[in-house]
Amino acid sequence: MRDKFKRRLWMAGISALALAAAGQASAAVLSGQVSDASGVRTLESALVTIVELNRSAETDSSGAFRFVDVPAGTYTLRTTYSGGAVTTTTVTVAEPAASVDIAVAPPEGTVAELLVVGQRGNLNSSLSRQRQAAGVESVLTRDAVGQFPDQNVAEAVRRAPGVNVLNDQGEGRFIAVRGLDPNLNAASINGARVPAPESDVRSVALDVIPSELVESIEIKKTLTPDMDADTIGASIEINTTSALDRLKPFFAVAAEGSYNDATGDWSPKVSADFSRTFGDRLGVAGGLSYYKRSFATDNIEADDWDETGGVVSAKTLEFRDYDVTRKRLGGSLSFDYRLTDTTDLYARVLASQFDDHEYRKRLILEMDGDPRSGTATTAVFNSADDRITVIRDLKDRFESQTIHSYVVGGKTETGPWTFDYSAAYSKAREKEAGSLDPTRFRQRFNGAGLEVAFDYSDMEKPTYDVISGEARFLDPSRYGFYRLEHTQLSLSEDEEAVVKFDVARSFVLDSGELELQAGAKARRRSKTYDLQLDYYDGYSGSYTLADVLGRQDYGLAPIDPVPAPGATAGHFYGNAANYELSDLDTAFESAIADYSVDEDINAGYVLARYRSGPLRMVGGVRVEQTQNDIRGNLVELVEAGATRNGVVLADDTVFVTPQSFSRDYTDWLPSATIRYEAAPNLILRGGAFRSVVRPGIGKIAPRFIIEESDAGEREGEFGNPDLQPFEAWNFDVSAEWYFAPEAVLSGGVFYKKIDNFIVDAEFEDGVFNGVPYDEAVIPINGEEATVKGFEFNYQQVLAFLPQPLDGFLVGFNYTYTDSEGDVLGRKIPLPASAENTFNATLGYEKGPVSLRLAASYRDMYLDELGGDDETDRYVEDHIQYDLSAKYKVTSNFQIVAELVNLGDEPYVAYQNGPNGKRLLQYEEYSWTGKIGVRATF
Repeated sequence: MRDKFKRRLWMAGISALALAAAGQASAAVLSGQVSDASGVRTLESALVTIVELNRSAETDSSGAFRFVDVPAGTYTLRTTYSGGAVTTTTVTVAEPAASVDIAVAPPEGTVAELLVVGQRGNLNSSLSRQRQAAGVESVLTRDAVGQFPDQNVAEAVRRAPGVNVLNDQGEGRFIAVRGLDPNLNAASINGARVPAPESDVRSVALDVIPSELVESIEIKKTLTPDMDADTIGASIEINTTSALDRLKPFFAVAAEGSYNDATGDWSPKVSADFSRTFGDRLGVAGGLSYYKRSFATDNIEADDWDETGGVVSAKTLEFRDYDVTRKRLGGSLSFDYRLTDTTDLYARVLASQFDDHEYRKRLILEMDGDPRSGTATTAVFNSADDRITVIRDLKDRFESQTIHSYVVGGKTETGPWTFDYSAAYSKAREKEAGSLDPTRFRQRFNGAGLEVAFDYSDMEKPTYDVISGEARFLDPSRYGFYRLEHTQLSLSEDEEAVVKFDVARSFVLDSGELELQAGAKARRRSKTYDLQLDYYDGYSGSYTLADVLGRQDYGLAPIDPVPAPGATAGHFYGNAANYELSDLDTAFESAIADYSVDEDINAGYVLARYRSGPLRMVGGVRVEQTQNDIRGNLVELVEAGATRNGVVLADDTVFVTPQSFSRDYTDWLPSATIRYEAAPNLILRGGAFRSVVRPGIGKIAPRFIIEESDAGEREGEFGNPDLQPFEAWNFDVSAEWYFAPEAVLSGGVFYKKIDNFIVDAEFEDGVFNGVPYDEAVIPINGEEATVKGFEFNYQQVLAFLPQPLDGFLVGFNYTYTDSEGDVLGRKIPLPASAENTFNATLGYEKGPVSLRLAASYRDMYLDELGGDDETDRYVEDHIQYDLSAKYKVTSNFQIVAELVNLGDEPYVAYQNGPNGKRLLQYEEYSWTGKIGVRATF
């Protein structure tokens, strides 16, 4: 079947290019390069028009443009670029080729540097690329001195229209576009898809990548056939710097310290980047970044809410104190080589490492029974009625994530032909070895001895008060060790190798220009997860909390006594022989998570691009064949007294049965986009495409987990290797008005019809893949979902104001998303779908001063599906304010300062019952301040 598919693929490509066989000898080729007037860098997405022929072309990432089949003669070239003056150039063309370099002048009354430096440089570059794009997209860029607007890729993307960021420990990490789940996006580095370090997902945590290594980020919301079709939200294209982006040697170095208000600690950050050309053939560019950040998080979590006699209470309440140190180390290196006048070759390398060391001190109160008394907002529990368990523990966890991306390729342009070819290898890894997660100390109160009152009047910050039994409650010697999970190894590896080839042929018609293109791509992906967890449930000798006592630095409630960070690890490694290993739990925990998934994707496409005056169209079809080989385990933990194969078990027993599945499927994915300049500076766009997003790795891995009681009751959690991919039809219509040289006003509507969207659902009394259960959680395909909404975007440099107000810049974008799906007879919003998002920016840039105040807002969203409407998990709305300031002391030296999360905005998750909102999780992070210097040479 696969050979047949490949034959059809190549035949489609050959047929699409058959016209080339009859192609006549071409006329002259007119090419050149566009740069800014200061001679610092080339300009991407400048529009070059041959006035007499009414033919236009956009410059590529190196500022190059190219026209084929140009008759001999003398022509006027008109060049436009956002923030620059319209530049006219006269050129004489004679066969076989002509070349011209163009320098775009700045607007009258400004200096050349304002074209490419600072916030205006970022804005002008972004607007130019967005304007000339074939489809609907947003672009974020660095300026000519290597400054990107934000600290990491996730934080930078937050500023784009329709984008919001899901935070982890207060830092932006996962990207949601148009309110959709991050797993519905795809990310690439230099054209190669980025694998995911985390074990169970496809979505990539983009905070792993320092922004200093990035030249631009393109958020493409419509697809063309030459693009991978594995996205419904957006394709996020991350590009590192090329030496050909600059015309002069460049070197920059920066150093800063960041201060976290919650810890009172300072953290260092240093970075450097450079580019240099050697002659007119070879260019080298690269960068390094190191950032170590120490911060703290205060957290409260509640679970198992219940109502008894009109009193609503949580059976479990946790107070968590996080102390975190994160380190990011990244580097990039690019080589560009002009082999001949028609062939350019390149090599791109990016490597990034993200280390996360987390200490978590925790107080847990678990109530077995019902409250003795209470009111609408309080509950009182007494251990004389039912047992109260108090746990004090410490998690000491260190994990390291790495992403490596290697891409080599080239482009050959000869006459009307263009050949693109590349090979890439990417690998992501997350490794944890030696973590103690957690070391637990427990005291159980049975009978009289402890009475605790809880106050839930503040939904986000419930409190507790010990009414009686406080001395015993606070005595660390009464908390005995009872459990420790030692991670010998947790290793997730995700790697992908890719080869692709594209060929295009251009035709000059009487009515315009036509380009036919075809290509093929092979992707080979392998993802594995291996967990070896040692589970200790006893200690030979005396070991209590008093032996490792520390103190709290937690601001939401009293949680002393707590273990000291580092003390439990010291005790474990110093007394390892006294810890009692539970062979049963070790075998169970180590088997349930393991899996391996191989995914081969063969793709091909044909497309046509047509351009005539103000009209541009791209249409075609892509086909992708997917083959999966998936392996995991059925793990059954069966209690003593249960019957197995006719035998009554004398002891609790773990049974492990390997599972394997194979499947393949093929998707035909047509698409069409249209761009029409209805009037000067007014651009209308439309797009329709079909896309497919494959299920998350953790969802399809056949990890079947069953716990069976001695009475034969079986509770399970299942992966589902039969899950179908998300399939979507996507439609976009938008309008963009570039009403001033450095301004845009745009709006658009979108509609998505999604089949087979995936959610976790709870089932009773069934059989799944031959495994019976009484209760189970299984990921399933929903019936149908729709996503519709609109976007608005406004950005402008207010240069028309009188001095000094002419330095102001403003920006505002808003997205409304309405999503709805059917799951087991319920109407639900899609998980992670926020209804309203907006970003607002007020900037000022004049002379040596650059200021920016930014606000980012996202609405509440459904996080996880529960058993009913009352137990669904939602995340509360969130708004974050950031302030940055830069002062240029000299032309080469700048002071930088920044304040992050000025409003100390928390993270809040809740459920809608019983009787109103009930807290599931609350976190607060405080603010972070940064100050540093930057030198450019």
